[in-house]
Formats: sequence, C-alpha cells, structure tokens
Amino acid sequence: MTPRLYQFERVGSTMDLIHQLAESGAEAGTIVVAGEQLEGRGSRGRTWHSPPGGLWLSTLFRPPSAGGIEVMSLRVGLAVADALEPLLSSPIQVKWPNDLMLGERKVGGILCEARWQGGALGWVAVGVGVNVRNRVPKELSEAAVSLAQVRPEITIDDALVPIVAALRTIDLRAERLSAVELDRFAERDWLSGREIGAPVRGRVRGLGEDGALLVQTADRSEIPLRSGSVELAVVSPHS
Repeated sequence: MTPRLYQFERVGSTMDLIHQLAESGAEAGTIVVAGEQLEGRGSRGRTWHSPPGGLWLSTLFRPPSAGGIEVMSLRVGLAVADALEPLLSSPIQVKWPNDLMLGERKVGGILCEARWQGGALGWVAVGVGVNVRNRVPKELSEAAVSLAQVRPEITIDDALVPIVAALRTIDLRAERLSAVELDRFAERDWLSGREIGAPVRGRVRGLGEDGALLVQTADRSEIPLRSGSVELAVVSPHS
C-alpha cells in the first residue's frame, strides 16, 4: 500500500507535522505538503521563507540504523536534483551539504531532523523546500531564484510528482556513499574547484565516502569538513 500524502493550504511547519505523525506510528514514506508555511525552518535554526507558490514538503524516513544519517541530506539532494532537472533546460547542482543550486543562485534546500527513542533511532524527518512559482524577495534576488524564472509555465504539481516518487525510492541502508553516488555527486558538485573562505580557507576537491567535503589548503594538506556553513572566498580585485 502506498504511504499517505497529506496536503494542506497553510501550516506552521511541515516538519512539525511529520514528527507528530511519526510519533503516532505513521509509516516510512508518509509525506506532508503545504502551500505555505508560517513557521518554516532551515538548517542551523534559520527561518525558511515559505510563501504561496513554492513547494514545501516533509517526508518520514525510518532508516534501519543511524549509520547513514551523515550522508542523508546528500542522498536526498541528489534525488531531488535528478527529479527536477528534466523539467528545466538548465542543470540543477548540489551545494554541500544541503542546498540546491540553479546557476549561481539557490533554488531549494534540504533539512534533516532525527528523533531518538531511548538509545535507538526512531525516525528521520526530511524537509524539502523548492522555489517554484513564489516571488523571490528583492533583497534575495542575487542569491535565490525560482524554477519559474527559468521555465515560466511550470506548476507546483510538475515539481511535486517527480520529487515524491524520487524520495520514496531512496535507499538508506548503506552508511557510506557508494562509488556510483560519488560519481553522481561529482557531476552536480557546485563547490568543486571553488575557493572557500569559511569554515576553512582552501579549494574544494570533492567529497569523501563519509560525506565530508574535502578542502585542499594552501599548504596542500586536505581537510575533511563534516559540518558547517560554507562561504566562498572573497577574491580581491588586485589579486
């Protein structure tokens, strides 16, 4: 039987609803979709602007173990990028660890929240937010973009249907990324070859099988980043 998909016009947070459903025994693959979130959230406690016209959803996963949690946002990002790209004439890239990029601007993001029951993993709620037809605020226009800016006729359902199908087929059993997954990520790696300034300064060289971002520093040593917010280096016009 296909897991349930709940659709609401307006909610506080789809993540909160998924956690409530999970606590009540909902099965893996259950999805909550909202036309608008009043209290949407992103990574590191940030507010996620979720107006009408965007795709705001959360999915319930019940992984067999906690081992794959570290690479979960990357697997979801790849699945969503694969689902969206056929709708567009432009590639969707993934910015480690949880952003979806269209050109130089962010078009979506992934949020993973685990809940524990005693010492065991109970479930993981995964939020996906994609700018589809919603207007991007003027102050964010240089950093964010919507799918409709590339394909004006696109609808929310155009994006929803393939994303739901992709989310429900993600395999979470492996604790590390496979060679195939690493190759897929390399094809979509927005940061690859770029110079970053934070949380360390160096040039991005790809991804480790544990999901760490590999950064080569000035002394040519390689540092694996496993968390944090990456910022591109500011290049001096005289350098």
